[in-house]
Amino acid sequence: MQRDQLMCGICGAYSHHENIRPDRLRAAINTFSPRGPDHQETWSQDNVGLGHARLAILDLDAKANQPMTSRCGRYVIVYNGEIYNFQDIKNDLAGESIPWHTHSDTEVILEAYKKWGTECLNRFNGMFAFAIWDKKDQQLFCARDRMGKKPFYYALNENGFYFASRPSALFEMDTISKEIDLQALRIYFEIGYIPGELSIYRAVKMLPPAHYLIFKNKTVKQTRYWDYRQIEPDPSMLDCSEDELLDELDELLVSAVKYRLIADVPVGTFLSGGIDSSLVTAIAAKLTSHPLSTFSIGFNEPRWDESVHAANVARHLKTNHFTETLDIANLIDLMPTFVQNFDEPFFDSSAFPTMAVSRLARHHVTVSLTGDGADELFGGYHYYNIVDKLQPFYRFPKPLRSPFAHIVGMIPSHKFKLLSKALQQEDLAAAFAFSRSISKDFNGVLDDTVLKQTSSIRDFFSHASAEMPGRLDPIERSMRLDAFFTLPDDYLQKVDIASMAFSLETRSPFLDYRIVEWAARLPSRFKVRNGVNKYLLRKLAYRYVPQEILDRPKQGFGVPVGDWIKKDLAGHYQQLLSDSTAPHLNKHKIRELLEIHTSGKRDIHPLLWAIYTYLLWEKHYD
Repeated sequence: MQRDQLMCGICGAYSHHENIRPDRLRAAINTFSPRGPDHQETWSQDNVGLGHARLAILDLDAKANQPMTSRCGRYVIVYNGEIYNFQDIKNDLAGESIPWHTHSDTEVILEAYKKWGTECLNRFNGMFAFAIWDKKDQQLFCARDRMGKKPFYYALNENGFYFASRPSALFEMDTISKEIDLQALRIYFEIGYIPGELSIYRAVKMLPPAHYLIFKNKTVKQTRYWDYRQIEPDPSMLDCSEDELLDELDELLVSAVKYRLIADVPVGTFLSGGIDSSLVTAIAAKLTSHPLSTFSIGFNEPRWDESVHAANVARHLKTNHFTETLDIANLIDLMPTFVQNFDEPFFDSSAFPTMAVSRLARHHVTVSLTGDGADELFGGYHYYNIVDKLQPFYRFPKPLRSPFAHIVGMIPSHKFKLLSKALQQEDLAAAFAFSRSISKDFNGVLDDTVLKQTSSIRDFFSHASAEMPGRLDPIERSMRLDAFFTLPDDYLQKVDIASMAFSLETRSPFLDYRIVEWAARLPSRFKVRNGVNKYLLRKLAYRYVPQEILDRPKQGFGVPVGDWIKKDLAGHYQQLLSDSTAPHLNKHKIRELLEIHTSGKRDIHPLLWAIYTYLLWEKHYD
């Protein structure tokens, strides 16, 4: 029996005043057609309408098309994602004597909601964003997966309630205000992405990960249904041998990969040659009966190229490896794809190689596994070590720290000047915010009116930190802040949009909620130890791939945007800046920063790239 699989885009509307026009739903669907080019359909009944775009993977029965109505006729669903354990849930529902009409997980969601209501979410292992219209109670039930793999935007105004997989779809369904959210604007220029419920538009919100909302009687009520941040490290795990812990993690990861290999089409993996993607690839290769397809991007410039490392791992695992070698400047050719698919300003330049590897993979597979989430759960970033080492200094009041910070700042090195500023932050959350900032020692890009009306990202981090258990050590607290903010709102959003631009589905085994909960219980000494990042995960990877192949400096999916700004994009940058009508940008200050960067006085490309991508967004979406 084959399973119906869907990759999708969804939208929907509830009007307070008029019947829903199907043409508006179709216009909304057209904005996310790459998510589902093979079948597009709408459903409407009076003042409620739902829309769905579907990508057929293999032998899909038309009965599994969406919007789908429950067998009792009460519920109608549109759904984007995958419930990996749908068959287990189906077995749990065996006592209901359900005459199943499809083999799809969509129908399972409907029946699970009918049986358990909102509690059904606690049974789902997957990535999803969906909405269910209840004809009897006249309400919409909308939900998003635990870690935020799939997007869900919505707007509530005097005319009604609207939701979609991307903001631009919302504007096709009603006259929704495009006024800029100044709070989102400020945070974007601080950290390069827009976190939490915020969007660049004041009228548009993002449903946070692990939340559901109910729209009824013109109001929205939002509820968190899962919160791994409240899980405290388990001291009993300190009594376990490393082999025992490795066996536990291995079993969990094998199960997570096995779930994510369920498909009616060949599944591949992104392979960089690093710890995370190599481990996922090794397990997937072991579980498949045919050579696994793996994909990586290579660059002609050695400092950006990690394809040789990926090739070494692929050779060891005997995968069917595909590499596309690009001139780094060729990535600029993906700029139109970037602009057309990212509805909000987006700073993370690794979106470009992610688009490139997605394009390559889509020629061979429809689903690819990734290593996303391992850094945030198992201590992969080097600054976790720095935060840990700074912790003793924050036990002293700021006035006692200041003289030492001043001495550090006198050392003639920009890095020490930044360290001096970090030591002068109020607390650990402020230091974390400083470490994540892309603008650090440059002020004045936004006018003072914005700063007076809004809060710093430091306040967001402090609030999130205060909601965590008080006994978390600095490393664990920093990792959870990253998993709460950076992972869903930067990295997962990047991978979802970049891959879906080429109709490729990506699945992330490390984000299986069982692994997330296990990692939350794991004491930080198994994550970062004596300067070694991902201590335990690294040892698990050595079980599958020899250490001499895996051990290398962490590289990341980098792009030389600093050089682009100096050369390839210099003229375009100046033109965008001249054409911009953004009232809150200080053009004179930006030109000063450009001169500092292009003259070689200092490399400040992160902030300048954030400004450039904002100007691009402004020109395209204004």
